[in-house]
This record gives sequence, C-alpha cells and structure tokens, in this order.
Amino acid sequence: MPAAKFSADDMLKLDNQLCFAVYSASLAMTRLYKPLLEKLGLTYPQYLVLLVLWERDGLSVSELGERLSLDSGTLTPLLKRLEANGLVVRLRDAADERRVHISLTAAGRRLKARAAQVPGCLMAASQCSVPELVSLTQQVQSLRDRIANAA
Repeated sequence: MPAAKFSADDMLKLDNQLCFAVYSASLAMTRLYKPLLEKLGLTYPQYLVLLVLWERDGLSVSELGERLSLDSGTLTPLLKRLEANGLVVRLRDAADERRVHISLTAAGRRLKARAAQVPGCLMAASQCSVPELVSLTQQVQSLRDRIANAA
C-alpha cells in the first residue's frame, strides 16, 4: 500500500512496523545461529566478539565495545567467559593500566576455520544470493546509522 494511502490505524498495525520486522528477523536469525554456534561452544555475543577479533586482533576493550555497540559492563563478563574457555587473553596496557587489550589465543584463531561454515548456513536458510545479502546488510547498516544519528 502506498504511504499516502496509509491511515493512522494502518500505521499502527503490527505488520506495518519496521521495528517489528527488524526485531522478529533478529530473533529468527538468533534461532538459526544457536545450534550452529553451540557446536562451536559459543553464544551469539561471543561469536560477534570473535568476528571482530578475527578481523583485527589486539583491540582494547573500549575499541571492541565501540565496534559492537556494547558497554564494558556487558562486554567484560563476556570476555571473561571467552578467556576461561581459552579463546582470548586479556592483557593490561603497560603504558596505561586502565586499558585492557584482548588478543586471540591459538585456539581462538583455529576456531575461525570451524566458524567459516556459519555464514553459508544463513545464505542457505535465507535463500538469498551473496549480492542480495550484501545489499540487505548495507541497507540495514544505513538505516541503523540514520537512526543512531537522529537519536
């Protein structure tokens, strides 16, 4: 239905809410990832941390939090669990002990090869081509950025 033809009642229908479409898609994605990540011994937030570290190892906790939009109160327990599982180490910065850097262990680096199958599972489940997924990702990132700038 064209936007001009939406009544006030139409605008308040659940199926017309972008927020609900994004939220429910996120839930579906998390359900898809759960069994895949359980085989790797990871939770979804832990997987996200490792994705960032596989791109750029040795980030500070604050850099990692900024990249993932997580505060240190959320990130610290997650990092402690990853460290207890032998996937990362936390090292205090010698020049500034307030800064903690996160580095992958050998086991954390090896896990990347096993995790390589996860994106393909999403592609199969979504029935999207790589260009479609790239386009959707860019659109959602653009939307996120515009909303964040408006907030």
